[in-house]
Amino acid sequence: MNICVFLSAADLDARYTGPAKQFAELLGKGGHTLVWGGSDTGLMKVVADGVQGSGGRLLGVSVDFLAAKAREGADEMVIAADLAERKRLLLEKADAVVIMVGGTGTLDEATEILELKKHGHTDKPVVLLNTAGFYDGLKEQFRRMEDEGFLPRPLAELVFFAEEPVGALAYLEESQGIE
Repeated sequence: MNICVFLSAADLDARYTGPAKQFAELLGKGGHTLVWGGSDTGLMKVVADGVQGSGGRLLGVSVDFLAAKAREGADEMVIAADLAERKRLLLEKADAVVIMVGGTGTLDEATEILELKKHGHTDKPVVLLNTAGFYDGLKEQFRRMEDEGFLPRPLAELVFFAEEPVGALAYLEESQGIE
């Protein structure tokens, strides 16, 4: 399975890097391909290292103005002209999406896939990996949106909230019929 991971390229604390590395190793051992922003810095590097080190493939989609930070040695690297094309290519190449900890760029990518899913333009499974409770506030906001009628589909049809890496990958594999 090609699993797109939206996440930060920042250098982060071990409470975030540990679970990210665990997820990456599970992904690689499962024979899956990481589809990611292509950066060789911060949390993006941690995940790419974990996937590659445990036998998975790397398919990066960088963007022109960040091409100097793109990972050397990825199995495939595409350079998009701008962020909009990058998001489109990431989603196009993925069978499933995992949203890990990140900043505004990660949040932008997350809301885009959820909006596409909400309107029926994709049926790819989406997991929000809530490492160390990072997305507790967002989870609460999504539930409020659902409760107050802002979502035309049940929240559970849009996104699966996982608290641990093993649960995130298990959900994706089950959704794709992989045992």
